[in-house]
Amino acid sequence: DVATIEGIRDNQLVGYGLVVGLRGTGDSSQTVFPAQTLISALERMGITIPQTGANSASNMQVKNMAAVFVVSTLPPFSRPGYKVDITVSSAGDARSLEGGILLMTPLYGPDGQIYAQAQGALVLGGYMASGGGNTKLSNHPTTGRVPGGALVERAVPFELKQMRVISVLLNDADFHTAERMAESIDKTLGAKRARVIDSRRVEVTPMPDEEMASLLDKVEGVEVDVYPRARVVVNERTGTVVIGGTVRLQPVSILHGGLSVNVISVNEVSQPNPGSTGTTQVVQQTTVQATDKPVNRIDLKEGATVEDLVQELQRTGAGARDVISILQAMKEAGALEADLEVL
Repeated sequence: DVATIEGIRDNQLVGYGLVVGLRGTGDSSQTVFPAQTLISALERMGITIPQTGANSASNMQVKNMAAVFVVSTLPPFSRPGYKVDITVSSAGDARSLEGGILLMTPLYGPDGQIYAQAQGALVLGGYMASGGGNTKLSNHPTTGRVPGGALVERAVPFELKQMRVISVLLNDADFHTAERMAESIDKTLGAKRARVIDSRRVEVTPMPDEEMASLLDKVEGVEVDVYPRARVVVNERTGTVVIGGTVRLQPVSILHGGLSVNVISVNEVSQPNPGSTGTTQVVQQTTVQATDKPVNRIDLKEGATVEDLVQELQRTGAGARDVISILQAMKEAGALEADLEVL
């Protein structure tokens, strides 16, 4: 739950293919590459399309297909014949992939090798219906999944017996947690075999002729007390603030107010008197209103908790932007013992 074994990891796959069987909701003729892909597929099956004439490739009007990108994740130790799920997303201007079937598509790894072949009927989490100029759309009908839609054709070259040392990598780097992990591993194995390399890596040396799978079973079963870093995460775009429970607060007094300036412009029409030589004019009336908000005071005594801070902020009616500003000021004042992370 808190660490992974170096080398035992997932691998991402990607491919490009065609979805057929759509009900007129595929790519339009303005999207060129689906037609090119179809021509290549037909040529591999022995069907030749003329380059000129009424039935030429340039005059193809195929609306029941869509070009798609296919992505998947290859789990560790996947062998040929193992099935993995795939996600299919439209690459052109198709309106919906509902009812479509993905034709055989090779899935490539980062090294350019083919590791799986994908094919199957799509399952969508949305739909699109239109008629008479009206359209109803639910969720995203241009993305679908095929459970077990890819068959592994090539295994990732990795064997446990090739490992000379086991590297346990912490998800969150921390020297204290790494030391406690090494002590727990040594206690479980009954010997001094774990060594802390840095704040994230702990190396375990296997014994000669020891079964690597058995050793990994013992290492993964070790329970370790985790000491996470105190952290406050702020997303200023959405106004979201997440404060960890381990955050400590120092005694501090906070005075928070604000100046609000509103500029209001109203266009009025000026009409001349009857019989006069004047003309009708549009006159803009501008009013500037400045309001200085009263200062709110928050006192946090020694031993104050995050809950106390939140309650005081709610009591003063502080908004999300105000809370973000207050937290940043508390960090600068040294009253917030936590890492402030702004997304």
